Amino acid sequence: MAATSTIELIATALFALAIAHTFSSSYIVHLGHRYPAHAGLWHLLGEVEVVFGFWASVLMVFMFFYAGRSEALQYIDRCNFTEPYFVFVVMVVAASRPITTSVRNAVYWLARLVAKPLPVKESLLLYFFTMSVIPLFGSLITEPAAMTLAALILRDMFISYTMPQRVKYATMGVLFVNVSVGGVLTPYAAPPVLMVAGAWGWDLAFMLTTFGWRSVLIVMINALVVSIIFRKAIVREASEPAAGETPIPLFMRAIHFAFLAMIVYFSHHPVIITPLLLFFLGLAGAYPQYQDRVLMLRESMLVAFFLGGLVVLGNMQTWWLQPALSGMSPDVLFWGVMPLSAIADNAAITYLGSLVEGTDAAFRYSLVAGAIAAGGLTVIANAPNPAGMAILKGRFEDETVNPLKLFLAALGPTIVAALIFFID
Repeated sequence: MAATSTIELIATALFALAIAHTFSSSYIVHLGHRYPAHAGLWHLLGEVEVVFGFWASVLMVFMFFYAGRSEALQYIDRCNFTEPYFVFVVMVVAASRPITTSVRNAVYWLARLVAKPLPVKESLLLYFFTMSVIPLFGSLITEPAAMTLAALILRDMFISYTMPQRVKYATMGVLFVNVSVGGVLTPYAAPPVLMVAGAWGWDLAFMLTTFGWRSVLIVMINALVVSIIFRKAIVREASEPAAGETPIPLFMRAIHFAFLAMIVYFSHHPVIITPLLLFFLGLAGAYPQYQDRVLMLRESMLVAFFLGGLVVLGNMQTWWLQPALSGMSPDVLFWGVMPLSAIADNAAITYLGSLVEGTDAAFRYSLVAGAIAAGGLTVIANAPNPAGMAILKGRFEDETVNPLKLFLAALGPTIVAALIFFID
């Protein structure tokens, strides 16, 4: 028992170090410029996606020497890595050109249709729909897939190197919040909802009537506000799709969407999505002319590594998180769970809250609503956020995103989400 207690304390200390490391990532990248002899190492340690995997590895090394090989292996075997693996697979598939092109064309069509009777630029409407419709679409294809698609469109068509930094951070902040909120129209797409829906009997009708209309309102308000405030920069920086792309046959698009649909449907069955991924990779290799480049494997692996590290470290935080949640009233819980979600992953927070016995409907709603509202404040607050970070960070200065600036950019849309979820 003493050994377990000591390991939990060490794990919590490492968890705190990982959070501090996350907020220091931009400074660490700058060290690479000051010490060019080790620039590669500093750049690696400055990768936000590496942070939690790195400190989780430190924890496992400590457990191996302190508690022994058997206990270390037993702990890692008890960890559930299904979600990190699913995010890896769905990112690879969703980022393929047949899917991204189809989604982009659909949003383009919608923007043109709406722009005809309105004195609004098509590019501005395209930005607005990318920031609103695609996050809501995440309720069907899951939040990680929606984040991947929206981030790729934003990266390729709006977020240029010359776009003002404040616009980039505002875009990322709103995107992270909207994806977190936009996935709650169904009980299976948002990780914090998925963790409790089965245990509490939350079905599609419940999600639509309790969270759904609030989610749509929040996403639309946030997307509209950021589109209006930064409309000049958005229109100025907007670009057309790359010319000269090989046309993609309809049957090839259909096959790619079929793979995506099957992967989403079997998202919690790695034994099924693994052969699906292998077949998909074989298909992509057989028809390379329909892909932009090598499939987005590196970015997807880094995101999975980040989330896997979060699982390893996060599972050790039960000893203090669960008592903290159980001692709160519903109103206090709603506001108290938001800062906890920002530093400890909102899905982990809702799962721990679901273990509290004797909770009522008000407690359950406050727990999930608060966790969802805070899902965009940090890169670790919601599982899809590292995917968006991996795709977009290349457009930021030094190819790194300042976590404090992201937090401040997401604060406004988070307040909008919190107020709408909190008001009866």
